[in-house]
Amino acid sequence: MTDAPATLREARPDSSGERLDRWMTQVFEDLSRSRCKALVEAGALTVDGAVLTDPSAKVREGSLYVLNVPEPEPATPRAEDIPLTILFEDPDLIVVNKAAGMTVHPAAGNWTGTLVNALLHHCAGSLSGIGGVQRPGIVHRLDKDTSGVMVVAKSDRAHQALGAAFAKHDVERAYIACVRGAPKPRADRLETRLGRSSYDRKKFAVIDDPASTAGKIAITNYETKKTFGQEPGKSVGTPLASLVECRLETGRTHQIRIHMAHLGCPLLGDPLYGRGRSTPLAKLDSGKDFKDFRRQALHAAILGFDHPVTGERLRFETEPPKDMQRLIGFLERL
Repeated sequence: MTDAPATLREARPDSSGERLDRWMTQVFEDLSRSRCKALVEAGALTVDGAVLTDPSAKVREGSLYVLNVPEPEPATPRAEDIPLTILFEDPDLIVVNKAAGMTVHPAAGNWTGTLVNALLHHCAGSLSGIGGVQRPGIVHRLDKDTSGVMVVAKSDRAHQALGAAFAKHDVERAYIACVRGAPKPRADRLETRLGRSSYDRKKFAVIDDPASTAGKIAITNYETKKTFGQEPGKSVGTPLASLVECRLETGRTHQIRIHMAHLGCPLLGDPLYGRGRSTPLAKLDSGKDFKDFRRQALHAAILGFDHPVTGERLRFETEPPKDMQRLIGFLERL
């Protein structure tokens, strides 16, 4: 989407020293202060030719401020001819193996190239409308950089029935994850409340207060399948990394990533909950199987459910994509 024509303003003497986002609401009258702040943080404002991203900066007298306001995004996603790996399809639903790096539905920063865009092209308009124009057919989601099996409703009756099955936890969902260290105990049922982090609004966190009713209940059943390597300087039997299977009873945002990090075993490659890369692992990587892995090591391997119309039991299982297979191969050589 192209930007609208740039809007220029020169700061007058009586504006000198005023907070930038407050001044912008006066000179760009059609924009709210929150919108001005968001545009500045997104790099849409230049001052004397240099990008300024601090909305709290002070206005400089005589400086030329140029604001590029993007055109509004279309309200309805466009169909795009994007290849899909289809595991099953009939008139009521479609099951796909989502690639890592593909966002499920359009949102800020990802208006095109999403799974919804691809499905609109492939299904030629035969997607359930219950999810709304931005999320047609979407019953559940995977994070952008999580690969694996997803089911999408093509009919409204399928959407309603699948939604009910997910809500009642009647869907089998198993993920495989590569994590730092090894969780203790090696297998357990983890039940916590998850809420928005008070330190970083992009993150969620476990609510430690047992009396709190904030957030939402999240339940993960995990089992350590393999351990790899020896943590330097730690007691014998302390692994560098592990392969863990996680089975979900609930499907909260970032649930597995948060729960594993809460156990002190964040997913390898997780940019949000991983607190940086594992130096011991990086030092042992003579090639680039670990160093080039650029996402959280999480794959939705199994999805099982009753067909919402026929009642037939369906179960799909997929191998991790090649980048994660290379990572697992590196760990097995430790």
